[in-house]
Amino acid sequence: MVFRFPKSLDPITLFHSPSSPASNTAYKILKSASAAASAADTPVGRGEFQLEVTTAPPTTDQLRNILEYVTGDPSGAGKEGGARYPVSEIIQGAKNAEEAVKRFKEDSGRFMRPVTVDWTNGQAVVGDDESQILKMVRQAEGN
Repeated sequence: MVFRFPKSLDPITLFHSPSSPASNTAYKILKSASAAASAADTPVGRGEFQLEVTTAPPTTDQLRNILEYVTGDPSGAGKEGGARYPVSEIIQGAKNAEEAVKRFKEDSGRFMRPVTVDWTNGQAVVGDDESQILKMVRQAEGN
């Protein structure tokens, strides 16, 4: 008899602000996508993801990862074809990743929400762009 651990679900985190209409829209899109993936008639685990919703800002290391994902950093951390955004859409007033981290350490309130992050596939979506969020979630389905 062979014992296999069940496949863990890919974590997708929404950095959420309940007072933001865009953040609430992103939350509804993700909840709907999560429910649809769970109900899908596919092999166990395929298409499902673990939705993590937090109102806390990311850690500094998480912020660095997010910045790599959305700027297309040449380190190759982000998945090719993922959405790209200027650093100023992640950290208010920042011109580059180094300045973003510095500003974030001074005031984590400069972190702009909503940001949806697929940690497994190295992608992030800023805002409530339904097509980009669904594209990212559906790419996670192929794992």
